[in-house]
Amino acid sequence: MKQKEQIEEHILSGLDTSASIPTRVKFEAKDVLMLFRVVFRSVQKHSGWVEKQCQVSSAQLWVMWELLVSPGLRVSDLSRAMAIHQSTASNLLDKLEKKDLLHRERGGSDHRVVRLYLTPAGLDVMQRAPRPAQGVLMEALNALPDAILEGLGKQLTTLVETLDLKDEGSGLEPLAEDMTQTNAQEGIR
Repeated sequence: MKQKEQIEEHILSGLDTSASIPTRVKFEAKDVLMLFRVVFRSVQKHSGWVEKQCQVSSAQLWVMWELLVSPGLRVSDLSRAMAIHQSTASNLLDKLEKKDLLHRERGGSDHRVVRLYLTPAGLDVMQRAPRPAQGVLMEALNALPDAILEGLGKQLTTLVETLDLKDEGSGLEPLAEDMTQTNAQEGIR
């Protein structure tokens, strides 16, 4: 059974469908909550799988992917490509550099400009790295038709506006990194 069908079946199993499965399901808050859980757990599982396969986080793998497809990126280019803050990108880069998976080069007339490249060890990691390198959530979002993505964006914006407590700065932080760190702090596997 395909993953989408399994998710739909799981959600529908919790609904009162009377005699048959309705062709149009009215979602209640708990049903949407369950879908959010599926999304977050899928991201967590993919992140854990990446870490076991490559000994880097899924966000670090995404950094490496961007450098594989666009060698010589600047930090600002990388942060835009990943929709993360430049300081977050720099922290990810520092960790990868310590593992000798990337190096930085200053060049040209302006020595302030730093270009980023994978090392041979980084290229080796990318050869054996699981896909999608950008993560399962980004892959799923990219696969959505434009109209669905637009609607989802508007609906999630409304949801965020409804939250009493929101961390708006977290929009520029990798999701899997946050969940991995939070789980480690809370002792969750």
